[in-house]
Amino acid sequence: MPTAEKNTTVSDLSKKMSQADAIFLADFSGIDVAAVTELRRTLRAAGVDYQVVKNRLAKLAAKDAGLDSLGAYLEGPTAMAFVQDDPVAPAKILQKFIDGGGKLAIKSGYVDGQILTPEAVGQLAKLPSRDELLAKVLGSIQAPLYGLSAVLTALLRGTVVALAAIRDQKAEAEGTPA
Repeated sequence: MPTAEKNTTVSDLSKKMSQADAIFLADFSGIDVAAVTELRRTLRAAGVDYQVVKNRLAKLAAKDAGLDSLGAYLEGPTAMAFVQDDPVAPAKILQKFIDGGGKLAIKSGYVDGQILTPEAVGQLAKLPSRDELLAKVLGSIQAPLYGLSAVLTALLRGTVVALAAIRDQKAEAEGTPA
C-alpha cells in the first residue's frame, strides 16, 4: 500500500528524471562514508544531484517519466546522478573516482534519449568537456581571421616602407633632406 511519503518520493524522482539532460546509475556498495561524502561534494560543485534511491520507487518514477528502459538497471544498491547541463563533466568525476580506487561501479547512463553501457559512460568521460570543445571551435574560427589580419597588415606595412624609400630616393636626388 503506497504511503504519502512514497508517493512524494516517486513524484520527486520522476520530476528529476524528466528534467535531467543526463542520468548516471551507479552501484555504490563497499564505499565508505568519507569517500561518498567527497564524491557528493565534488558532484554538487559540478551542479549534479547525486542521490541513493530505492529500486522499486525508482522503477515507478522511471515509468512515470517515460524512461522504462532504465528499469532493467535498477537492481542492487543504486545511486543516481541527475545532470542538468554538460553530461561529460559528471562522467569525468565518476570515472576519476573509480580510477582513484573508489569502489563505485557504473551501471548505466541515459544521455540524449539513449541508454549507455558502462563502457560508453567511460568513453564519454574521455571526451573533452563542452567548454573545451567550444574553445577549440572558437580557436579554429579565429585562427584564419588572425592570419588574414597579419597578411593585410604586412601588405600595408610593405607599402608604407616602399613609399618611404621612394620619398627618400627623390629627396636624395633633389639634394634636400627627407
